[in-house]
Amino acid sequence: MLLRDFFIQLSENELLNSTAKKYGPKLGAQSVIAGTTIEETIASIKELNTHNISCTIDNLGEFVSSEIEATQAKEQILAVIEAIHENAVDAHISLKPSHLGLDIDVDFCYDNLYEIVEKAAAYDIFVNFDMENYDRLQTSFDMVEELAKTFDNVGTVIQAYFYRAKDDIEKFKNQRLRIVKGAYKEPVEIAFQDKLDIDLNFIELIEYHLLNGKFTSIATHDHNVIAHVKRFVADNNIPNDKFEFQMLYGFRTDMQKALAKEGYNFCVYVPFGEDWYGYFMRRLAERPQNINLVTKKVFTKKTNTVLAVAAGAFVLGRLTKRNK
Repeated sequence: MLLRDFFIQLSENELLNSTAKKYGPKLGAQSVIAGTTIEETIASIKELNTHNISCTIDNLGEFVSSEIEATQAKEQILAVIEAIHENAVDAHISLKPSHLGLDIDVDFCYDNLYEIVEKAAAYDIFVNFDMENYDRLQTSFDMVEELAKTFDNVGTVIQAYFYRAKDDIEKFKNQRLRIVKGAYKEPVEIAFQDKLDIDLNFIELIEYHLLNGKFTSIATHDHNVIAHVKRFVADNNIPNDKFEFQMLYGFRTDMQKALAKEGYNFCVYVPFGEDWYGYFMRRLAERPQNINLVTKKVFTKKTNTVLAVAAGAFVLGRLTKRNK
């Protein structure tokens, strides 16, 4: 738990985020992101598609505090949607409302989201609303619910560590949902703290939506969970077109290809852009063992010992001081 909290604190450090953005290539960021440009990302997606693996694309962004930044993020996502269509790749969009202005003005954010969903709908492209910390949760759900009144290409994420998750999955059972464990630090009043409790709720949510929901995206790198789901869908005669497994870009790639080869729907969460540091720290907070799952060393041999201690915080700190 201490290690998890530490990684979350690193993800929220603006100085480390900005330094990582500058030094991403030196730190091996290409191991955890599909590219820094749309063109690089589309090339990565085309390669994944050759293995019958679909993708969900996340335009990374942290600490959006102005309408200009949010508008730039919107324009980038609209360009990604256009690129998906023009290149005819098997991919859809994942986005965070905070990246589109949620912390600035709710109506402004909703207008940005509406424009994105509308354009995606015109190309029959799905848009998934990633959920963030608890303070943003209900407002984000409200916007998903409102957009779903007009569009049928929106879905969202249910985080298993929240006590309210069972109520939320019931409410949104008629939508495509991604089920995750959760990657933010939340207090005991609203969220499970024990890994076993989170794991048990995660399985319960997956089973509920597989039996009652529209489509289930099971986001996990845990082979035990995957084996459980395989048995569950077989025992309950749930067809493969009702669910998919999801993993992060660059993690357990052999298992990704194996599951796709077995005939399961498989989707890779594909982040791109320079704002990779907060994203990666939250992945380590979710599961510190993820350090060992990256296909290539995230850091070079020269800095690998640093990764074991602070996932690059020390290296970034030194780079920051050196350039003051």
